[in-house]
Amino acid sequence: MNNIKTDGEIEIMRENALLVSRTLAEVAKHIRQGVSTLELDRVAEQFIRNHGAEPGFLGYRGFPNTLCISVNDVVVHGLPSNYQLHEGDIVSVDCGTRMKGFYGDSAYTFAVGRISPEAEMLLKATKESLFKGIAQAVHGNRMGDVSNAIQTHVEGLGYSVVREMVGHAIGRKMHERPDVPNFGRRGQGPKLLSGMVICIEPMINMGKKEIGYARNDSWAVRTVDGSLSAHYELTVAVGRDKADVLSTFEFVEEILNNRNLE
Repeated sequence: MNNIKTDGEIEIMRENALLVSRTLAEVAKHIRQGVSTLELDRVAEQFIRNHGAEPGFLGYRGFPNTLCISVNDVVVHGLPSNYQLHEGDIVSVDCGTRMKGFYGDSAYTFAVGRISPEAEMLLKATKESLFKGIAQAVHGNRMGDVSNAIQTHVEGLGYSVVREMVGHAIGRKMHERPDVPNFGRRGQGPKLLSGMVICIEPMINMGKKEIGYARNDSWAVRTVDGSLSAHYELTVAVGRDKADVLSTFEFVEEILNNRNLE
């Protein structure tokens, strides 16, 4: 269950994680009103293959695409389609790679053009909660320390935490044990050990925490009340003194910042 990785394995996973990060940045270049989510999926698949890897999600448990693209009230696992993004949408893009026998996984929620102040606050709070969770990914802590840091931050701001969908360990399989919930009690859960690699991914709703499956999409998970949901994810190796974050948002945010300057 601990799935401790060697230093060499962690470096291969870092390669995957950085490729996922660069893939999300490539997708960021194309996020705009009028682009279809299926086109974003094509961009990601081509980029991953051009860099010597395979899409980690494509064919995984029967999933038919490279990206999970979840718009507005879709929490996770949205299928790319002919849906064209609209001004004001928020869109979670979740991406995975497989290279040299290991997986990488990361997600980022994008704003399409100008979004509402309420949506901006949701995105900000969700991303903040991710980094609060990461700060707890230290040898000797418990998983509940990670989970509680996320939950405490967002619930204190009036948001709700999805219970059914959680983060996960990662390695030679996309999803390994232990799970990484986004809610819990400090001092509870599996002990974190140096060399564990986990994906921390808060899924936070503006409204109620309850979710359900969309009628027209066998994969997509939506908020039951139709409220917006945000999702960010980074791959993290548990460290002795601090977490070693293998993936990064820096590439994405460089693209977004340059766009804002245009």
